[in-house]
Amino acid sequence: MIDFGFDKIALIGAVALIVIGPEKLPRVARTVGALFGKAQRYVADVKAEVNRSIELEELKKMKTTFEDAARGVEDTVRSEVTQVSQNLETEWNGSSVPWKDRTTEPLELPPPSYTHPKKKWRLKRGATPQWYKQRQGIRTKAQSGAARVARFRPPGWKGGR
Repeated sequence: MIDFGFDKIALIGAVALIVIGPEKLPRVARTVGALFGKAQRYVADVKAEVNRSIELEELKKMKTTFEDAARGVEDTVRSEVTQVSQNLETEWNGSSVPWKDRTTEPLELPPPSYTHPKKKWRLKRGATPQWYKQRQGIRTKAQSGAARVARFRPPGWKGGR
């Protein structure tokens, strides 16, 4: 931007002090500083927008080159596949296969037999993580009724009638 040295800034300050006066100078300096800051932010925003548009153009160019390369690969693969399938078709139709001359029908597969669906519910229950069981309130250990009663009995209880 504009090159200001210390001597130029001091000269501008002295002229401003004489012209504006010492009472209004602080308020004017704050206003000028605020306007200068806004101008700098505006310039920075414009630079950022220009950089974004340049990057966007570069990305669009890169996208088109990748799309062109992908189309080229797709075309070559498609042509190779059609060529191989045509060669395979001509070999299949043109060759003499000895089993084509037979008049027997192909064997049918027997109907599938019934198999019991082996449900593995114990394995599925065991695969559940312990933290999930605790959160859901699922018991993880088997306890007898007496043990459960003893567990929840208040301390110091002697029992009896």
